[in-house]
Amino acid sequence: MDIRLNDVLTMKKKHPCGSCRMLVLRSGMDFKLRCEGCGREFMVPRSKIEKNIKSVERPEAKEP
Repeated sequence: MDIRLNDVLTMKKKHPCGSCRMLVLRSGMDFKLRCEGCGREFMVPRSKIEKNIKSVERPEAKEP
């Protein structure tokens, strides 16, 4: 799955704060995510995240 820095992931399961949107801060074997609801940052293994992604939103590219 192609997930890049600054993508916003909509997850199938909600974070305990109630938000289901996560910002990608780091990708690799593990993902570092920030919850858009409460701002908490956490690391999760790639295999666990890829099963729980509902959709991926890419930031718009800025034109010069």
